[in-house]
Amino acid sequence: MRIILFSLFLIYTILIFVVAWLTSRNASNSTYFTGNRKSPWFVVAYGMIGASLSGVTFMSVPGDVATTQFTYFCLVIGYVLGYLAIAYVLLPLYYKLNLTSIYEYLGTRMGGEAHKTSSVFFIISRLMGSALRMYLVIYVLQIFIFDEWNIPLWLTALVMIIIILLYTFRSGIKTVVWMDTLQTTFLLTALVITIVIIFRDLNMTFPETWNTMQQAGHTKIFETDWRMGNFYLKHIIGGMFITITMTGMDQDMMQKNLTCKNLKDAQRNMLSFTGILVFVNMLFLFLGGLLLVYASQNGINLQGMPTDRIYPEITFNYLGVFASIAFVVGLVAAGYSSADGTLTALTTSICFDIIKIDNLQISEQQKVRLRRIIHVAVATVFLLIIIIFSRFHNKALITIIFTVASYTYGPILGLFAFGMFTKRKVRWPALVPVLAIVSPVLCFVLSKYSQVLFNGYKFGFELLIVNGLITFLLLMMISKNGERRDERGERKTV
Repeated sequence: MRIILFSLFLIYTILIFVVAWLTSRNASNSTYFTGNRKSPWFVVAYGMIGASLSGVTFMSVPGDVATTQFTYFCLVIGYVLGYLAIAYVLLPLYYKLNLTSIYEYLGTRMGGEAHKTSSVFFIISRLMGSALRMYLVIYVLQIFIFDEWNIPLWLTALVMIIIILLYTFRSGIKTVVWMDTLQTTFLLTALVITIVIIFRDLNMTFPETWNTMQQAGHTKIFETDWRMGNFYLKHIIGGMFITITMTGMDQDMMQKNLTCKNLKDAQRNMLSFTGILVFVNMLFLFLGGLLLVYASQNGINLQGMPTDRIYPEITFNYLGVFASIAFVVGLVAAGYSSADGTLTALTTSICFDIIKIDNLQISEQQKVRLRRIIHVAVATVFLLIIIIFSRFHNKALITIIFTVASYTYGPILGLFAFGMFTKRKVRWPALVPVLAIVSPVLCFVLSKYSQVLFNGYKFGFELLIVNGLITFLLLMMISKNGERRDERGERKTV
């Protein structure tokens, strides 16, 4: 079976390069960064499903049902609220200013220090988050295919990163938008195929399966203990702000939206994407329940098994060749869909936020060469993070990723909130990077000792909100009323 899976991987890779060739013809620097702002909104909406889900959702969400039941759905409810805020608050701002990097807004509003601080925090967060998502894909392929052939993990990671690097090298975000459409299709197909196969093997109707899940306690959605990290209000509010920051204030996700022709199309994209995403997450949770029912009915011992391994273990060892093929294709698609946009977005952020490539007095050809050097450098760091983390993987990656996001996206949230909802001017701009570091440090201390300090209270994903609030308050402390620049960069007295 390993030969079949490896052959399938090669065929899939060839298909990717065909799509890359078709989308990279007549590509320019503008194509790389903005897709020439000609992407159809429905293509972006559908493709963003794969980019949002990633290999972590593909494996961790079904597996995590074993420990947290269906409480993840409260996060999904929060996602909906967050996407509405993005569609009607953030997207109008980004389109009004005609931004390439969304962090350019903070430069206009608060100065260069805020601009670079937000972009650096984004770069760190995206490098960590997307590398961990990609690692999960490589981890599973390694265990079930490449370890048998004595191929080391670092080599598997190197090959996959090179593939992504090559197909995004010329036309960047334009290729990513269309590639995500292909990869979303494979991901969702794999999900449906797995559900159908399990139903066939269980020989149970939907009501019978659902009743079995309920009796086993797998379908609990609302955790009502306020001290728990997955308390439903924490999840809903945390999910909303995770979405606002990890999508609406994230260059990777917003760069895809900004390739739409106009604001109206971008909003259509966001609303359509939201509806599809809710349904797909429901399917992933249902799959998690199905896997647990299947394990129970067939005497499969999951005791002590990492939750990330439940889905692949059952698929490869019990569901047959067809299910294994579908799983590998879906997982690889999820991994590529997450990583390709990240490489492009990080390259864009470094070019526009850090070195300000448009202001450099060099030729267009030199700008292309510089952009490609940055692209390769980002891919190299991406690879190193995957290799280093492979020695420390011991819990559900979805928890790790959201925890990292709580610390790194919090300062970005605080910066945007200060810029958008106040008219104040920062007195000492040089302090902005310092405050953005102080805030996550304070949050770490609060999280570590929260049960002692707050009568057993345990922080969940709402730590992101606390982080943003601390950043916001610290900025208020070093600000004053006075002249500022409005959204168009014009002087305005307040």
